[in-house]
Amino acid sequence: MNNNSKVLALKYRPTTFDDLIGQEVVAETITNSIKADKIPNAYLFTGIRGIGKTTTARIVAKALNCLNGIENLCKQDLCDSCKSIADSSHIDVLEMDAASKTGVDDVRDLIEFSRYGPTSAKYKIFIIDEVHMLSKQAFNALLKTLEEPPEYLKFIFATTEIKKIPITVVSRCQRFDLSRIKSSELFDFIKVIKKKENGKASDEALKLIVKISEGSVRDALSLLDRALLSLDEKTELDLNAAQKIFGYFDKSQLINLFELILRADEEKVINIYRKIYDQGVEPKVFMNDFLEILYYFKNINSLSLESTNFSLNDEEFSKIKEISNQVDSEVLILFWQFAISSLEELDIVSNQHLSIEMFLIRLMHLSSIKFKKNKDQDKSNDNVDSQIPIEEKEQDFENNSRIVNQIKNVTQEEKQKLEVKPEMKTTEKNLIISFDELLNICTQKKEIKLKYELEKNVNLVKFERNRIEISFNDNLDKDFVKDLSLKLYEWTDERWIITFSKSKGEMSVKEKQKNKKDELINEVKNSEIYKKVMEKFTDAELVDVKLIEKKEEKND
Repeated sequence: MNNNSKVLALKYRPTTFDDLIGQEVVAETITNSIKADKIPNAYLFTGIRGIGKTTTARIVAKALNCLNGIENLCKQDLCDSCKSIADSSHIDVLEMDAASKTGVDDVRDLIEFSRYGPTSAKYKIFIIDEVHMLSKQAFNALLKTLEEPPEYLKFIFATTEIKKIPITVVSRCQRFDLSRIKSSELFDFIKVIKKKENGKASDEALKLIVKISEGSVRDALSLLDRALLSLDEKTELDLNAAQKIFGYFDKSQLINLFELILRADEEKVINIYRKIYDQGVEPKVFMNDFLEILYYFKNINSLSLESTNFSLNDEEFSKIKEISNQVDSEVLILFWQFAISSLEELDIVSNQHLSIEMFLIRLMHLSSIKFKKNKDQDKSNDNVDSQIPIEEKEQDFENNSRIVNQIKNVTQEEKQKLEVKPEMKTTEKNLIISFDELLNICTQKKEIKLKYELEKNVNLVKFERNRIEISFNDNLDKDFVKDLSLKLYEWTDERWIITFSKSKGEMSVKEKQKNKKDELINEVKNSEIYKKVMEKFTDAELVDVKLIEKKEEKND
C-alpha cells in the first residue's frame, strides 16, 4: 500500500520508543530493563483506546529481537528482524487477537507452538491484543506457561479492561498503565502532522479535535483526517466549520443559556436550546456538556485556563468567572443534582428533546426560588429573609433522603409568601417554650393537619427557644417544614430553625397515647371486676378504657 494512501492513524504510527508521545516513563523503564537483561516473562499494557498499547507491544518486540541490539536499535534503516516485525511477517513474533480467538483450544495451540524455540530471532514473542476477551478456561490454561516459560519465550498483553483479567494472570506480568495524552502535548503533535500533510486548520479547530479525542492519539488523528478531507485544499478549517463537521456547538451558547436560566427568561432559554438542537446536537450530548459547564461555574476560581483541557477560550473563561461570582454555590449544586436526574430520565422517555426542555424550565423555577448572592445581600434589611434556614444533619436513612431534598427546595418560597401577607405582623405574639404548647396552639388556631403531622410522624429530639430538633418517618408530608416554619413565624413573630437529626428521639405523641392505652387495658384486665365480667360474658372483649374525672369531691 502506498504510504500516502494510508489513513493518518496508520501513516504516523510510532515505530520506535522515541516516536511515542506521553509514555516516556514506560519507554524508559522497558529500555532500562532490556539493557540490564532483566526482562520479565510477560508485559501487560493497559489504558484507554488509542494511546499506544499495541504499538508499544510491537516496539518492545523489535527491541528484544533487533539484530543491532538495544544500544543501536533500528530507527531509519531497519534490520531484517525489525522490518519483518513492522510488516507483521516475522516467523517468531506471533500477534493474536483474543477477541476472535477466545477459547481454551486456541491457547492450547499457542502453548504447543511455544515448545519450539525461535527460528531466526533471540526470543519467540506472543502479542495478545484485547487479552481480557479470553475465557476463564483459556486464562487457566495459560497460567503455568506464563509463570515459568522457557527462557526464549516472552508474552506481551494489551487490554482496555484490566479489571476483567484474573488477578492470577496480572500478578505474573509486569504491568504498565499507559496514561492519556496531555492536551497540550496532543495539540502540538497533531499540529506537526497538519503541517506535514500541508493541511489548513486553525489552532481553535485543532483544540476542538483534542477535546473530542479525550487524550487518544488515534482518535485525534482520525478526526484530523476527516476534517482535512471535508474541505478543499484552499479552505482553512476554522472553529465553526469543525463544530459542524463533528456535531459540536459553540460553548458560548451554553454559557448564555445558563445566564438566561438564572434570569428565568423562559422564552429565550427555549429558543437557544432549540437552535442548539437544530444543529444536530443529541440531547445526551447536550446534557453532558451542560454538566461540564456546571462544573466550571462551580470550580472556576480554583481552575486555570490550561486546566480546562481546551474546553474554554479566554473570553468564555472570563465570562464564567464573572457570572459564577454572583451565583450561590447551593444553586449550582442543586442544578447538578437535577441534571444528573434528568440524564437518567432520558433512557426512559420516548421524546428526549421535550424532556430537555422541561428540564430547563424546572431549572428556571429553581433559580427564581434561590437566586443570586448579590440580591440576597441587597435585601438583608428586609423584615423577612429570603428563606427560612434549615440545617440538615447527615442521615443514614435512605428512604428519608427524598423528603429532605424536597424540603430543601420548597422552603425557599417563603419570602414571596410572607411578603404578600403583611397582616401576619399584626397578629398577637405567642410564646412557645415546649412541644406540648406547640400542639396546643395548633389546636387553638385550628391547624389540624399540622397537629396531625406533629403527633403522628414526628419524633422530638430537642426543643429549645426558636429551635426544634426532630427525626421523622417516611409518611411525613413534604410540605411539613414549610408549613410549620410559616406558622411559627406567624404565631411568634420570630424565625425558627428546624433541624433534622440522626437520633431517633422520643416516641411520637400517637405512640405515647397508644402505649398509655395499652397499659390501662392491661391494668384493667388484671382487676377483679374485669375477671367477674368475663365470667358472666365469656365472649366479651375489652377494646378501650377511658378515665372519668371525679367531680363529686368538690361538692363534699
